[in-house]
Amino acid sequence: MNRAGKNDLALDWVWFLAWALASSVWCVTAASQLGATFDEPFYVSSGLEFWRTGSHRSLLKKGTMPLPMDLFTLPIYLWERWQGVRFDPALDLERLLPWARAGTLVFWWLLLWHTWRIGRHLAGSWGGRLAVAWLASEPNLLAHASLATTDIAVTACLLALLYHFRIGREAGWIRRVGVPTLWFAATVLSKASGLVLGVVCLLVVEIERLLRAGKLSTAMIRPGIWQGFQHGLERLRPFRRDLTGILVGGLVLVFIYSGSDWREEPSFVSWARGLPDGRGSQVMVWVSEHLRIFSNAGEGLVKQITHNIRGHGAYLLGQTHRRALWYYFPVLLTIKLTLPLLIIPVALALTRPRSLVNWANVAAATLLVWSLTFRVQIGIRLVLPLVALASVGLAAAVVQASRDVSGWAKRVLIAGAGAGVLWTASAAVIVWPNGLSYVNELWGGTSRGYLFVSESNYDWGQGLKELARWQLEHGVGPLKVWYFGTDPALRTMPFTVVPLHVLPIRGGEDVLPQVRGGYLAVSTTLLYGSKLTEAQERAAAYLRTRQPVARTTTFLIYTFIRE
Repeated sequence: MNRAGKNDLALDWVWFLAWALASSVWCVTAASQLGATFDEPFYVSSGLEFWRTGSHRSLLKKGTMPLPMDLFTLPIYLWERWQGVRFDPALDLERLLPWARAGTLVFWWLLLWHTWRIGRHLAGSWGGRLAVAWLASEPNLLAHASLATTDIAVTACLLALLYHFRIGREAGWIRRVGVPTLWFAATVLSKASGLVLGVVCLLVVEIERLLRAGKLSTAMIRPGIWQGFQHGLERLRPFRRDLTGILVGGLVLVFIYSGSDWREEPSFVSWARGLPDGRGSQVMVWVSEHLRIFSNAGEGLVKQITHNIRGHGAYLLGQTHRRALWYYFPVLLTIKLTLPLLIIPVALALTRPRSLVNWANVAAATLLVWSLTFRVQIGIRLVLPLVALASVGLAAAVVQASRDVSGWAKRVLIAGAGAGVLWTASAAVIVWPNGLSYVNELWGGTSRGYLFVSESNYDWGQGLKELARWQLEHGVGPLKVWYFGTDPALRTMPFTVVPLHVLPIRGGEDVLPQVRGGYLAVSTTLLYGSKLTEAQERAAAYLRTRQPVARTTTFLIYTFIRE
């Protein structure tokens, strides 16, 4: 390697480490300021249960795959064994959660590393540098990299899968199938949705590769659609063979890793015993009582598939919907993404559309279209792989476009890319530590975001620490709280819990006796979010007629002192 090449590589490493370290500091410091989110207490408890008992049962029965939780809670379990103590996941959560959250940084660095590699693969050194800068400063990604949850894990493993699959297509079996098999297993073990995400994205990457190599062409459909389809299947024969190996091998690893308690499944037994009398029911009862293979990875995968088929309500743009919305994620992305990630694809599509054609962008676009079918709509976290792929794909597109122009156009493009990074990084700094609540300027900014989105998009139960600080700073005595979340710290804080959503509330006249004589802090998700109960809807409707006297990021505070 010549001197220029060594200098270029050294700059790459300095650039990567600078962004990785800076983003990690953001994550660690933000994590210390936030209370537990809705899912984290269960995750920590279930992760510790595995290390103590060897069973993933509690996670799999909820449809949660175990790899992230195992990693997050391993240091805690080793601490238990070293100190000879046994932590209570509820009582000790405040001590344990920072350690669990720090485990997400393993997946965060993995994501940044493969973002860098994909950027270099698509557009050279500056493609990698720009991709890392954009992704490392994106508030939604930073927010979830600060939590002990599964969304960064599946995103990191999916990008690793796609990268190694793409660069190994012309290599031998180990790089072409073996390595992708390991990453496919890691993707599925991180989140059940990784099964479908992985298959869809692998297909997209392969088709884009074949089109770029001239082995597939739209001209194939001219003799007839059916003939073109058959020809396309023939060209995909090597891919179909490799994909089968990746799927089968990956799922075998998933089932082995997840393990089993070798028990019968009570719900299966109950269902079988409820069948009408007959020979068939007797057979099913015998099978259900003797098929002792539960819990296993299949249970977790089926749980998530049925959850998505069943779906549930959604909250978007100030309206609660009893059913899923087909346009939820496209609209949500315009609310939650930073403006550069929204402006750049439009600008390039109008000026240099060919620059947008790379497999990362095509995969992101495919996931965007596919999101129209998603029936579980509880946050941008469900499409973080789309955000990551778009970030690296757009970075590569900007670099590629800059090579196709010269003069003032080139300078404008480079300046725009730099401004985009600064804008995104500034947004991350300004919103710290409340990245979960980030809403872009197009929709009025973070302070008004709760009017448009809720749950893990804004208030996921993480705001108790901030509320306690507000109470201390303002010298407010006992504070009544109507809280959305599961943070066990609520039990030890000087708050009086007022669960209006489970009380017999018919209107404002039933709310007042519960809150009269003091301050009431209300989670924004309970005021502006999906309907849990009729009582919640009535109580929220009454409170929305009153003017809050103060607020934190995720709580609106009302006074009833003179009521």
